Amino acid sequence: VSWLFNPTRSEITSLDSGNIDDILNNADVALVNFYADWCRFSQMLHPIFEEASNVIKEEYPEKNQVVFARVDCDQHSDIAQRYRISKYPTLKLFRNGMMMKREYRGQRSVTAIADYIRQQKSNPIRDVQDLEEISSLDRSRRNIIGYFEEKDSDNYRTFERVANILHDDCVFLSAVGAISKAERFSGDNVIYKPPGENAPDMVYLGSLTNFDLIYAWTQDKCVPLVREITFENGEELTEEGLPFLILFHMKDDLESLEKFQQEVARQLISEKGTINFLHADCDKFRHPLLHIQKTPADCPVIAIDSFRHMYVFPDFSDLSLPGKLKQFVLDLHSGKLHREFHHGPDPTDVAPGQPIQDLASSPPESSFQKLAPSEHRYTLLREKDEL
Repeated sequence: VSWLFNPTRSEITSLDSGNIDDILNNADVALVNFYADWCRFSQMLHPIFEEASNVIKEEYPEKNQVVFARVDCDQHSDIAQRYRISKYPTLKLFRNGMMMKREYRGQRSVTAIADYIRQQKSNPIRDVQDLEEISSLDRSRRNIIGYFEEKDSDNYRTFERVANILHDDCVFLSAVGAISKAERFSGDNVIYKPPGENAPDMVYLGSLTNFDLIYAWTQDKCVPLVREITFENGEELTEEGLPFLILFHMKDDLESLEKFQQEVARQLISEKGTINFLHADCDKFRHPLLHIQKTPADCPVIAIDSFRHMYVFPDFSDLSLPGKLKQFVLDLHSGKLHREFHHGPDPTDVAPGQPIQDLASSPPESSFQKLAPSEHRYTLLREKDEL
């Protein structure tokens, strides 16, 4: 594999445990190629990645504007594990050391990769020229609006940094200078306009120079607690590595969706980060329903997919019972759901004198397992879909 890299021709930075944090933290944008030498798709990508680096370096010559880097996942398995790399090659985007949740999924060509970086370097904030523009915003979108005295300020730079990370999830706008004066009676401020014509604005009340605070607030507004899973984003969601709690509902059944959203927020907000809360169209996802012996006629249905097995919430009508949904999720984490499929109810859940039934059946298989990270996926997906 001596042909893989030509250090005199490209400026690909090799990352290891000693330099990775320093290099990524100081890069405005970094595109990292996680590869394995034995993977022929990794071998095919190397010269393309190098040439794209050369093209971009001419346009962004300053050292830390754009960094193209690589990680040999066989040599640095600790780094691969840290970033949940399970297929090769994987291209991940970082901003000031923070890994973006969406990996690069475009064509593996010099033009496509270069265009992707140009897009990432474009301004994520739309300048408002007149406050009348605010009244005509697309209220089907999630809008974050900043009002600033000037752009050359720590407040604006923090806002810009947040927008760079979350611009795929929200529309970011800014009004600066005299036109924003009416909205700055107490100083620079940021507001969130949620979807819906009559939805009230929400004001950020924390420090505008504290990146962690304003990022957490904005992420909470831009990324819904309950997201829709589709055929387009299914693989992306599985790569977050968390099991799914899914409401299957008919597309026009918004009442069930609203109830599910309310109970997730009420019962499971503390579980955010341990499980993904999702909803899916029953008609489009008939196959997962079949795995749990359901059809669209049975919807709404709530189920957990652990990427090994699927488990059904007993009755949708029990959704609003205090703690019922949370216990369902806790039983997944404790292994109780899996145990009970094999051995019947736990002894503590059986009335005295009642025999414990030994079940021969296994839980239904995961219907999203084929999308979940797997060490063999490079042969199943890369060859067919991406090269």
